[in-house]
Amino acid sequence: MPQSIEELVGLLELEEIEPGLYRGRQPETELQRVFGGQVAGQALSACISTVPEDRYVHSLHGYFLRAGDPTVPIVYDVERIRDGRSFSDRRVVARQHTRVIFYMTASFQIDEPGLEHQDVMPDTDPPERTPSLGHVLARVTGRDVHQVEREWAALDVRYGGDSRPAGIPGVAESSPGGTLHDPAHPALARVWLKAAGPLPDDRRLHACVLTYASDLTLLAAALVPHGLVIGSAGLQTASLDHAIWFHRPFRADEWLLYDQVSPSASGARGLVIGRLFDRSGRLVATVVQEGLIRKVGGD
Repeated sequence: MPQSIEELVGLLELEEIEPGLYRGRQPETELQRVFGGQVAGQALSACISTVPEDRYVHSLHGYFLRAGDPTVPIVYDVERIRDGRSFSDRRVVARQHTRVIFYMTASFQIDEPGLEHQDVMPDTDPPERTPSLGHVLARVTGRDVHQVEREWAALDVRYGGDSRPAGIPGVAESSPGGTLHDPAHPALARVWLKAAGPLPDDRRLHACVLTYASDLTLLAAALVPHGLVIGSAGLQTASLDHAIWFHRPFRADEWLLYDQVSPSASGARGLVIGRLFDRSGRLVATVVQEGLIRKVGGD
């Protein structure tokens, strides 16, 4: 995966093959398949390249259809559905080896005034008082912390707690506040995240970076009440679909609280809803994802 913010920005800058047709490069990675956030972020970047500059993405809906091959580029084919007075709509198909691996629709809107309300940001420890997600995952999985953090070095992600019944060993002493508890929601998880370096003042780029980052921890929230993590032995996981609603302008290089809850897991699938707040408490985006959670081998 990209090991610096400069590499991530380069990953989101696509090569235009011809109008509406783009090629996305691949980073060096130890992953066996393309990270879903990369495909979604590049697909959004392709759509943005075809939209008038005064329109910004307000929603996207994508389906992960096949695992991506991390050794070859991805081609993105954008269809211009509509350009109205205030909205523009696009469809994009991502292909590798002539096969469709991802499909997304995105809608863009000019800035307009309107009614305002939002949920209140939950009370939680600030990112400065929380451990890096890499250190937490290294404790849980036994993997080398440097290997874990190198794979996601373009992002700074901090563990903000979860509702795992027995807690995560080694976390409480380094994360004031411990784990989360809510009888109405058995599957809760929080992380703070941001780009691991400054980004240009380009609102569209910040949307692409957030799209990239939004897939990193979301499905893991559905595993919390079961004492599992992504990569647990005998567990197959994969993002199936992914939707984002962008509510307010934000910066992806400043801390965002990712408050995640999984209302249901059944039928080898888990559903997770995530709310992203900036440090001032503004709700900037909502993410919903359903993913595959399949036990393989053993009992």
